[in-house]
Amino acid sequence: MDIINIQYAFKLDDQRLEIIDLQLDPQTLDLLNSPGENLPFWTQLDFHQCPHCPLDPLKNPVCPVAVFCLVDIVARFENVMSYDELDLEVTTTARHVFQHTTAQRGISSLLGILFPSSGCPHTVFFKPMVRFHLPLANEEETIFRASGMFLLAQYYLREKKTAGDLNFDGLKQIYENMNLVNMNVAERLRNASCTESSVNAIVLLDVFAHTMPLLIEEQLD
Repeated sequence: MDIINIQYAFKLDDQRLEIIDLQLDPQTLDLLNSPGENLPFWTQLDFHQCPHCPLDPLKNPVCPVAVFCLVDIVARFENVMSYDELDLEVTTTARHVFQHTTAQRGISSLLGILFPSSGCPHTVFFKPMVRFHLPLANEEETIFRASGMFLLAQYYLREKKTAGDLNFDGLKQIYENMNLVNMNVAERLRNASCTESSVNAIVLLDVFAHTMPLLIEEQLD
């Protein structure tokens, strides 16, 4: 299978163009892009480590989300405000998407790929959504895709003679864990005095994670 390529191109008002090319392993959906060298101090795992993080700082000295998701984003958008408008182009093998949007919404959509493919144990559940990435998905689209993905997983679990979960309890737990991840990652950036647009992009992601357990039942009804 070929490497999965996804490109995000941000055209800012000052005519600056930030192009981010992502390569994903077609089998594992892990990010193949190499992290940079001389990583900043705030990438250390024990710097505002998530309270439910299962990783051991002795074996995993750096936070995978910080290294693979945030270092490059923070550097690129250091002088960009979250409400700054820009033109975003997203190119995948399946489609080409163009939208005039805000920096925080565009970055949030990009982080929707980076978080699951980073290696963080609490984000790995979203890898199927990365494989069929829908740029700039709204709340309704996200609920449909997440609940459909979860139910498909239950089908495969039943095929393996494992009891399935048709009440979405597992999906709610996944989003509750993501809420903690997003909160602590945002806190990591705030304490590192990082760019406001990056923090707000994570906060926007967390809106989904925080409200999803309640919205699942409400929207499905």
